[in-house]
This record gives sequence, C-alpha cells and structure tokens, in this order.
Amino acid sequence: MRKGVAVSPGIAVGTAYCANKLFLPPASPSAGEVDIQAELSRYEAARWRAEEDLIAIQQKAEQQLSPSDAAIFDVHRAILCDASLIDRVHEGIIRHEMTAQGALHHSLEVYSEAFSKFNDSYLRERLTDIRDVIQRVERHLQNDSVEADEVLLANPVILVVDELLPSQVVGIDALKVRGIVTRCGSETSHAAIVARGLGIPAVSGIEDILEVVKTGDHLVVDGREGLVIIDPDAEAQAAYLKLEREFFDFKDHLVENRDLPAETADGVSIELLANVNSVSDAEAAGAMGATGIGLFRTEYLYLTHPTVPGEEEQVQLYIDVIKAAPDHRVTIRSIDLGGDKTLPFLNRRHRESNPFMGWRSIRLCFEHPNFLQPQLRAVMRAAAVARELGGDVRLMFPMITTLEEIIEVKRVVREAQAQLDAEQKPYARVPLGMMLEVPAAAISIDLMLEEVDFVSIGSNDLVQYLMAADRDNPKVAHLCQPLAPPVLQILKNVIRACLDAGKPVTLCGEMAGHTMSYAVLLGMGLRSFSMSPALIPYIKEFARHLSIATAESIAQQVLTLRTIREVRTYLADELARLVPDFEKFKIS
Repeated sequence: MRKGVAVSPGIAVGTAYCANKLFLPPASPSAGEVDIQAELSRYEAARWRAEEDLIAIQQKAEQQLSPSDAAIFDVHRAILCDASLIDRVHEGIIRHEMTAQGALHHSLEVYSEAFSKFNDSYLRERLTDIRDVIQRVERHLQNDSVEADEVLLANPVILVVDELLPSQVVGIDALKVRGIVTRCGSETSHAAIVARGLGIPAVSGIEDILEVVKTGDHLVVDGREGLVIIDPDAEAQAAYLKLEREFFDFKDHLVENRDLPAETADGVSIELLANVNSVSDAEAAGAMGATGIGLFRTEYLYLTHPTVPGEEEQVQLYIDVIKAAPDHRVTIRSIDLGGDKTLPFLNRRHRESNPFMGWRSIRLCFEHPNFLQPQLRAVMRAAAVARELGGDVRLMFPMITTLEEIIEVKRVVREAQAQLDAEQKPYARVPLGMMLEVPAAAISIDLMLEEVDFVSIGSNDLVQYLMAADRDNPKVAHLCQPLAPPVLQILKNVIRACLDAGKPVTLCGEMAGHTMSYAVLLGMGLRSFSMSPALIPYIKEFARHLSIATAESIAQQVLTLRTIREVRTYLADELARLVPDFEKFKIS
C-alpha cells in the first residue's frame, strides 16, 4: 500500500499500465550555425499550429466534460500568446542565436527556476500548464503529430505515469482509463481538475510508484483516502470492486442533486461558496452548484507577470471573474505575496530565515503602495460593473494581525476612493473584511469586529500558526490538525463573536470541504463555507442528513474532548450512525 494525495475522488480497480514516456519528450536544441530568420519563422508556424491544436482540444473537452472544464484551455492559449514568453523565445533566437527548440528549452528553464521557489502547491502546478504549452510547440517544431496524445489502450487500465499534463488528460478515453496514479501533481493541478470532471479516480504524489509498480500489476486506486494498493488479495479486490460500483451510483446521484438548494435536514439554508484562482475556476464553481465565490486569490496574476500588472489589466480580470461567478458574487482577497511567493521585481535586500512569519501579505503591501493602491482602485471599479449585473463584490485583506493594520487599510481605501472621485472614474464602495489567520487577531476578535464588515477565517494558516507547525514540513505536518481541540476552541470563540456582533463570517480552507469539520462548524453556528469547487456537491448532499439541533449536539460533545484521536473517533462513529453510507462522503 502507498499513501499519496487524493486528487479525484472515487474507487478504481484494474490493471496497471505504466507509461514513463507516454508522450513525446522535448527535443534537444541543435548545435551549429543558426539561420535567425528561419528559426523565427519556424517558431511562429509551430505556435500557430499549436493554437489550432488547443482550439480542437477545447472543443473535444467541451463534449467530454463541460464548457467550464474546457475553459482550462483558454489559459493554455493565453500562455501560448503571452507577450513575455514570445519575447523570451525571440530573444533566445536573435540575441543568443539559439534554435527555436533551444530558445523554448531556455524559457522553460527560466520558468522552472522561478516556480520552484513557490511552496504554494497551486502556483507550482501552474508550471505544468506552461510545460504543456511549450512541449506542444516543440512537437510541431519536430514535425511530430500531436495525435500522440491519444492513449489507445485495448482494455480499461489504471494509468501509472510520472506526470500528466492537462491536454493529455483530455486525450484519455474515460471508458478505457479507470484510474490515474502519478508521481507528481497535487489536488490543485488543472490535470486533477480535468480528471475530476471526467470522473476518473486519481491519486498523486507517490514518489516511488514507477519503481514498485510494473505494467500488468493489479491495482486499487482509492481517490477518497489517497491510497494505492498494489496486488490486493482476492478478498480485498472483491471488496473494492463493490465499492467501485457503489461509487459510480453515488456520483450519479450527486450530479442529480447539484442544482438543489443547499440546506440542512431541517430546511435551514447554508451558503456553499468556492475558492478560485482564475476565470475558468469561477465557471467551474457555477457548474458544481456554488452560490458565489468566497475567495478569489489575486496573486497568481502577479506571479505570472513580468512586471507589476497595470490597473486596467486588473480591472478586466476582476470583471471577467465577476461575470463568470455564480450570481456575480465574489469576495476578492488583496495580494497575498511574500513567504514562498516572491517576485523578481520586489528587489528584496535580505533573506528571511522564516518568511512565513515575516515580511509578507498586508505587511509587504504597506511598504509597497504601488501594489496595493492600483489593486484597490481596480476592485472598486470592477465592483461598479458587478452592481450593474445585480451582483456583489467584497474585498478582504490577508494576514491581519493588529487593529492598527485594519485602520491603516481603511485609510488607504479612502485615499483610493478620493483619487477615483477626482478622476471622475465610476466605482462602487465595497464591504471591507479581514482574513482571520493569525492567532493574535483571533484573540482580539472583538476589537477587530468594530472596524470590519465581515470576517473570513483562513483555516489553513490559522491551524499551522496555532500549532506552530509548517503544514508543508513532513516532520511536523501531523500537528496541523483542524480538529485539534485548541483549534476548535479558537474557532468557537471567533464564530460566536461574529454572530453576536452581527457580522457575516465564512470559513475558507480545507476544513470547509471535510464532512467531519463541517458537522462541527455547523453546530458552532457557522452557515457559510468556502471550498474547492469539486467538493461542493459532496457537502451539499451531506448537509441534507444533519439538522441544526444534531450538529449543535455534536459540537457540544466535541468541545469536551481532550485529544485529536478522541475527536476523530467520536465524529467517525457518530456520523456513521447518523448519515447513511457515510464512507462515501469522505474526500480525504
């Protein structure tokens, strides 16, 4: 048995098909004299043919999946036409006399070095999209058919591969590939999103998988628990085959319920929102039944931009997200840079030994108003468009620690409003909130609530700060437990304070999409949850099995328990008693 990352839920049982080099490897740059004009022409022709490919793949994805899932390839076309990538390739050919392939290789190396510095899994996975596009152009430079993306296999298999690129996943026939196991990748990758859209159970992050599995081995892929079982015995295989059939029936049921209102067993409405990073994510949120966007992360625009993105570019992005969002409702988080998300144009003069607790997020923005001011103006200008559409935009600020920071943020917002008034540019005033991630802010929540319109609890960072444990460090990640009694006590206090003050409160983070955590948070009084779009149908269905009174009883009992083990054991037993087929709701 191997434990990885659950990236697409479900159970798959089948025969392994190992594909170390399933798709054509990139070409090596050739040596010798280079005809610059010829190489430029070859590159432009290959780029044009690559765009034709992407249009065809997008059409195929729309038929296999949905327009929202297929919108991923809008991102690929944007990368293909990105001026900074084109300029970098042209520079390699003209100034350094590289072949077109050599210039593409060099560009990929530059991006790889930059993205390798990110600890944020979503941002690391964006390199996969860039690699996908570059490899596609390279294949055309070699005059190789991109039809190699079609995986034609005789019988249904479990595909075992180092890494899958998004366009390659679309080339997979869902009827012939029962499950996917990869060495690389995470639940935030676009390939994972497409796999979920195809309904293929998938597990990633098993580093030795290609060493311990060979073609022909019998495998079980458990995309709920992130497990891969190699050569299961007859009894285990029979049990998982039964689970596989039940999962397909359950998934069909979830699809039927996706458009129903989100409410508890006793008819109390709850709000299921989505965490997104792009326009295509916002479209996927609507397809999954979200009622709005609870967290739009804006830093990806900065991390993929050669310089500070301009105000007009930001306005257009925010408008596009607002238009794509369910009911045009979006909560935008201001730039969350620093820590692992560094930028070359920040010109940092010193190296921080612990950047996650250092100069980052709102702290960085105060020192660089050229980041914050244009973004505030862009958000408020886009909010005017949302208002015309009957939508709603809210703005929140990350890593607020002290009351003074909120007061300063509001001063900067007033300054941006005064600028827009003076320039006679239309804008809308937006509710201002804080991302509650720092224990100091949680302890002083009563003071904070006097100065903000709403609160979003960032559970991922709050948990690691409370437990003094980096969730990306395997040595201490076991301490980052959202169901730890100290975490639950803090959450109870914050939720109660918000409710008493009449201030809306949402929880964003992994907790929101986990059924055990949901039951406890509902019992604490929380009614708004923001999560990965793919998890919304599961939580919506699960919610219909618990009444408010039952959830309150569960929360009261949980808050008397002393250890994480006691909490998890109690919840597992109680929810299994209350919710039919509770095991099917487990995502990870």
